[in-house]
Amino acid sequence: MKQIKKIGIITGGGDCSGLNAVINGITKTAINTYGLEVIGYRRGYFGLYHNDFQVLDLKAVSGIMHEGGTILKASNKDNLFSYPFEKEDGSYDYKDVSDVAVENMKKEGVDALIVIGGDGTLTSARDFHRKGIPVIGVPKTIDNDLPATDVTFGYNTSLETITDALDKIHTTAYSHDRIMVVEVMGRNTGWLALEGGIAGSADVILLPEIPYSIDKIVDKIRDRDRHGKSFAIIVVSEGAKPKDGEVHVREIVKDSADNIRLGGIGDVVTRQLQALIDNHEVRYTNLAYIQRGGIASQFDRMIGLRFGVEAVELLMDGGTGQMVRCRGREISYVPLEEVVGSGSTGETSHGGAKYVDPKGQMVKAAKAIGISFGD
Repeated sequence: MKQIKKIGIITGGGDCSGLNAVINGITKTAINTYGLEVIGYRRGYFGLYHNDFQVLDLKAVSGIMHEGGTILKASNKDNLFSYPFEKEDGSYDYKDVSDVAVENMKKEGVDALIVIGGDGTLTSARDFHRKGIPVIGVPKTIDNDLPATDVTFGYNTSLETITDALDKIHTTAYSHDRIMVVEVMGRNTGWLALEGGIAGSADVILLPEIPYSIDKIVDKIRDRDRHGKSFAIIVVSEGAKPKDGEVHVREIVKDSADNIRLGGIGDVVTRQLQALIDNHEVRYTNLAYIQRGGIASQFDRMIGLRFGVEAVELLMDGGTGQMVRCRGREISYVPLEEVVGSGSTGETSHGGAKYVDPKGQMVKAAKAIGISFGD
């Protein structure tokens, strides 16, 4: 690998708190420790394709640690290995335009990339590594569904947001004897619903990994009534589905590589419960994009900063095609080839998404304190 003098940073996929902490860690380490030049591509791979970037110096990253989102902006529509071109009839052709990105890097003298993102973004990072570009990946997702790392930054801040929302909704549910249904993000994994629901004193938690029966939810509500608890909090992951049913798709985004958008299952559950329960009002709240924003928690600032520092250290030690990760309290790394791939189940599994184990310790703990999963 040739000597690295200039690196480019990409933030792809959805935004989350902690991204700016990573950018801060990368930029300051690259400049202070190694005397490198740093640029940041705007709007993820879109910026790499269109050669749209900004210079990152110490002034540019000053005071950004606590800010949510990303100063580089982000996009989840730009897979350069399958880039959409709209035809006259409104349909799309998909072409590999990755060579354009490589030429843009050469033109600007960029020797390596540090790519911050989730499964889709890191899959492209792996593919650029296969083309001979030195690449280091940094795991990012509020869903905490990336394998090979115990936790991703952004997740903790989202959990704090969910917990705070449930604390507030709890008082309204109690005051009006209502059933409150709260939908949270997570795509096809239930980590946000599970940990946020437990911390927020939910009575029912519906996960993608545990198909539910609406009758079991009704049974839980009636059981609470019998014990003098005339309200309930139900947390629903956007990817939850009924037994013998399918996930609820909110929309299909034609020009996106990840084109299926889940959402609305909480509304479905609310209407079903209202038809089955006549002694309670049932209300629905979708936390939606509130979960992505806000000031980064202390944990996400620290792990994001450490990821950024380690990414530069790894790159300058000759590493490429690796993703930094958190194992216990230590930051290490793992090949991107082991991170992106087919799905798997388990709390710390490799390959594809990292799913909640229906028989794992956290689910058992929730059931032990009386939380129902509708199963």
